Amino acid sequence: MTPRTICHFPAAYVELPAGYEFRRAAFYLALEEYVAKMLPVGNYLFTWRLRPTVVMGRNQVAHQEIDLDFCRREGIDVIRRKSGGGAIFADERNIMVSLVTGAGPVEALFAEYAHRVCDCLQSLGAPTSVSGRNDIVLEGKGELAGGKVCGNAFYHQSDCNIVHGTMLYDTNPALMEGALHPDVSKLKSAGVKSVRSRVALLKDYLSIGVEELQEELRNVLTNITVVLSEDDVRAVEEIEAGYYAPEYLLGSSARAEVVREGRVKGCGKVEVHFRLQGSLVRGVELYGDYFELADAHAAFNAAFAGVSFTPEAMAEAVERHHPECSIRGLSAADLLGILV
Repeated sequence: MTPRTICHFPAAYVELPAGYEFRRAAFYLALEEYVAKMLPVGNYLFTWRLRPTVVMGRNQVAHQEIDLDFCRREGIDVIRRKSGGGAIFADERNIMVSLVTGAGPVEALFAEYAHRVCDCLQSLGAPTSVSGRNDIVLEGKGELAGGKVCGNAFYHQSDCNIVHGTMLYDTNPALMEGALHPDVSKLKSAGVKSVRSRVALLKDYLSIGVEELQEELRNVLTNITVVLSEDDVRAVEEIEAGYYAPEYLLGSSARAEVVREGRVKGCGKVEVHFRLQGSLVRGVELYGDYFELADAHAAFNAAFAGVSFTPEAMAEAVERHHPECSIRGLSAADLLGILV
């Protein structure tokens, strides 16, 4: 028997009250959950745009995928989503698309969504096709052929499916490059790695701007509108708060031990073993032939436990707690030379 085909389009467009544009990514991810839980069973879609943001997959180790220090310096938000896949960079020149449906075959939904979006882009003049991973890429020849213009991810939640995609109309290449390329020579641990893909820009193929493209997607993919209330927004914000918890944002099921070691004149050999859960330091063990002036194990754990595993965070912990004072002949500069 041939499986029954379920059509999820046109869907209902979910619209926020006036004045709620350009929220943080976690708000829109929480909105997906709220729509799935609180609205009647059906097919719902909304689009959104962000200030500079990195969104990583649920199984990734943050410091392994992202230059967290660069993001903090440049004011780039960092968020973890609940779907798999790799880390992406988005800003005001990208369009994010969220689709929430009832229970059903995930692969069929994923493929239908990707092909609908691809058809829309083709109708506007972009020579696109759907790749084997249900991403959307440029066709043709030349250096841009095969470049990804829309990456998609999905996850299943109880009795619903959630698909979200990132459409690359344009971007700031310097911020994208800086945010998504950590110094892997200094920061290593186990985890799910992103697969870096060549990207292309839709602005090079379309005669319309990003706002117009966002409206075209709404017109093609939806036919009615559901307007949320301010009470709905407050309920979404309660879900949103959970996305910022350090355990969720920087933690992970991936565990690793990273060793930093060095020999300091007048001090001896110092080995610092960091136990990591995701990008959070869970504990520190010390080894070496140094002499203690105080309980070094306690001092180093007090300084580093719960800190994100990045060079700047390590330096700030040393400056704040001065764990080096527990070891004879070890200066803050010596310790930083070992750690970062």
